Amino acid sequence: MESTGTLRGAFPFIRSRVLASAARTITQHWGALLALLLFLAVGLAALDDYGITWDEPNERGHPIRTLWFIQGENTILTVGHNKFYGVAFQMPLLLAERVLGLEDSRAIYLSRHLLTHLLFLASGLFAYLLAYRLFGNRLIALFAMLLYLLHPRLYAHSFANGRDLPFASALMISLYLTHRAFRRDTLPAFALLGVAVGALVNLRIMGVVLLAAVPAMGALDFVFARGRAERKRAVAATGAFALAALLTTYALLPYLWADPVGRAIEGWTVLSNHPHLGFDLFRGTRYYSDDLPADYLPGWISITSPPFALLLGLLGGIVGMAGMKATRSALRNRKSRFALLVGGCFLLPILAVILLRPNIYDGWRQAYFLWAPFSLLGAYGLRWLVSASRTRGLRAAVYGAAGAGAAATAASIALLHPSQQDTFNFFVDRVEPEHLRTQYLIGYWSHPTRQALEWALNQGSYSPVSVNVHSRDRYYPYRTAQILPREVRERLSFEQNADALVFTRYPPREEGRELRAVKVYGSTTLSIQRKADLRQVYALASSSVPILSSAFDLHAADGSLIYVKEPCGPSDIEGTFRLQVFPEDEESLPDWWRDSGQEDIRFYFPGYGAAFDGKCVAVVPLPDYPVAAVRASQFREWGRTLWESEGALDVASLRDALRDATRGDPLARPAFDIYLMDGDLVYSKDPCGEADIEARFFLQVFPRNPGDLPDERRGRGYESLDFDFFLKGSSFDGKCAAMVPLPDYEIEAIATGQRMQGVDLWREEFSLQEDERREALRRARESAPVARSVFDLYLTDGELLYVREACGPNYTEARFFLHILPARRSDLPEERRQHGFDNLDFNFFLNGARFDGTCVARVALPDYEIREISTGQYTNTGAIWMTGFAFPE
Repeated sequence: MESTGTLRGAFPFIRSRVLASAARTITQHWGALLALLLFLAVGLAALDDYGITWDEPNERGHPIRTLWFIQGENTILTVGHNKFYGVAFQMPLLLAERVLGLEDSRAIYLSRHLLTHLLFLASGLFAYLLAYRLFGNRLIALFAMLLYLLHPRLYAHSFANGRDLPFASALMISLYLTHRAFRRDTLPAFALLGVAVGALVNLRIMGVVLLAAVPAMGALDFVFARGRAERKRAVAATGAFALAALLTTYALLPYLWADPVGRAIEGWTVLSNHPHLGFDLFRGTRYYSDDLPADYLPGWISITSPPFALLLGLLGGIVGMAGMKATRSALRNRKSRFALLVGGCFLLPILAVILLRPNIYDGWRQAYFLWAPFSLLGAYGLRWLVSASRTRGLRAAVYGAAGAGAAATAASIALLHPSQQDTFNFFVDRVEPEHLRTQYLIGYWSHPTRQALEWALNQGSYSPVSVNVHSRDRYYPYRTAQILPREVRERLSFEQNADALVFTRYPPREEGRELRAVKVYGSTTLSIQRKADLRQVYALASSSVPILSSAFDLHAADGSLIYVKEPCGPSDIEGTFRLQVFPEDEESLPDWWRDSGQEDIRFYFPGYGAAFDGKCVAVVPLPDYPVAAVRASQFREWGRTLWESEGALDVASLRDALRDATRGDPLARPAFDIYLMDGDLVYSKDPCGEADIEARFFLQVFPRNPGDLPDERRGRGYESLDFDFFLKGSSFDGKCAAMVPLPDYEIEAIATGQRMQGVDLWREEFSLQEDERREALRRARESAPVARSVFDLYLTDGELLYVREACGPNYTEARFFLHILPARRSDLPEERRQHGFDNLDFNFFLNGARFDGTCVARVALPDYEIREISTGQYTNTGAIWMTGFAFPE
């Protein structure tokens, strides 16, 4: 190492120890400083290429509301879960904005992006310093910094993500200060660490990992201390850390001031399982954020991180674990203990996510802080490779391979700019068009929106540009526009114009609609599309009968659903519209919708339509699979539905079926008239209101041959086709009609009705074999009955007929028993031999029919020789009637 005198000779302007120390540092670490200057230059050049995320306006407003709360001007900070978020980073951003006198939205957000990125670069410097302290090797320390900074997703988020990236940056700085505090072992060093960890907890609740780890390491110092003085120093250091951390956390979170302990417990309870519920697309399946698969977080990290960094990090973890031969010696040695801390900061949160399943979403952005300890593990792995290389050539090859990996990652960041947040590595298919869009969450923040806005503004034919938003995709062009120059923003219009452009993350269903697409690896992250010609759409809807009528009339045409309201104003289309699409076959649904049995589409009305000429018109493309029914609604906030309407999509067929069915007589007339027509069962009620169709319908189909049933239904003896009315029917012209296709096997009987909370509101049972019953009755009347009781019994063609004239429903409600005594017990089925008779009990509707005031039932008798028959009807209290007869020997 050069002496101060030598440095002064080389730099004659140096006249102080501070300058000499700075010069010495620059001389020693010129590689890291040069890399940081390069990162800074690139960051400044890229600063104006990113949009505004949907979180940023709220992040900017939070310190403002906090100041109001401190000043006693309002109590809004005590509402919702945002009260538990501190202002350790957001308050300095607000103060910088006010000190600099920034008022224009562009200047405000650019300054926020710059300061967020500078903090990220500063944490990269701390990664270098920490690695240098750990390994004493400047080249390995430089690679530790590159591993940390050159993560494409973190790099993009380092500009516009004011929550997750500051926390990741603060964790890296806190890890450096942790190593520094235990190395220096002074009270000021531990107090400074406490301030840093207090700020860390203030940024994100996961900062408690270090808040607990540092005292645990202090306790180990106490346990392994060699004397009383060392124990006192360990206690004092831990106390200084804890006091500084708790005071900092308290000071930076005003909500705690009134009740520190109670509200801290409340905050931990709420934020440890974030109250915001969303859903994510992962491996082609849509998961709710509180019900993610165990491999969700490890999976996202593995498919979005640079492969060379993954290999080095895994190697560092394996080598570190293998080196811990004795737990006690590893805990005693501070270097080994710190390596355990780094590994624990990466591994323990992952295990917590796997085991506790907290509420996380948006890929793994809430876990970006894991990259700080993982990049240090990568440095451990690189150090082992270098140490294991016995020759200078092998060491050069190791450094060269690491350099190539870093260069490849830097190139990918440059090529994807400014969409690095959507990077994927070669562990997933990046070639097939639209594959990533259908398999993983991409394009969920507003950088693609800015690209799309700038393209639209540069097209002369779209000036001024009108923009409508497809809210389901969380695109907020009016927010992103705030980072554009004022003169550019003035060319934008967010009016609900009929000819406005639509921004959506999905490719158009119809050719010719797309004007521009922003893509990553061939997958669409944002599409700019033309609206349909709404005046022509209105004319098309006006020529048809609506399929549903509520606050809006809904028409089905050309694979789309048309919303029409007249008269209508802007207030009628505020809030969120919801369209639930129910397919004819649930297997048609994308994988992530199959559990719910429907596709759920939510949108803002301006994204599909507009208000013009005193009317509101929108056209929503339906999925390209066969749709059975839809449910449409509108709400302004969850739990407050403004209107809802539901029904089958093909109302024209329903009208035709009802018209044709009512030309004949119904099979039955319970609460609904029931008709059989061309293999369909048609339900009709006139007049009919909403209360008539609210309860679920049950439909049980009994086949003539039980072997025709699906395997899982044969034990029950019937097939269940229960349905909600709106899935099979609709209300129109004051009446209700539903049509249910019946199975294509021969049907013996049907039982149907409505049921609510396990109680039958009405029930009807009838046979579909009436013609056969009539013919059997005609043949039976040619002979005398073999027995007479409530029913007359006839024997004909191997069947037993039950006949009653002047028969009402009360005669057929009770179950019939039919016991057959064979001439030889050995003829009985094996399971009946112990009883000595065959049991053919039956319900009337399965074997009989009622027509012309007469009830007729027929039962096929066994083909063995019969000695005697006993039959009748019974209830739980005993037989209602019974009779029997013997066969001649």
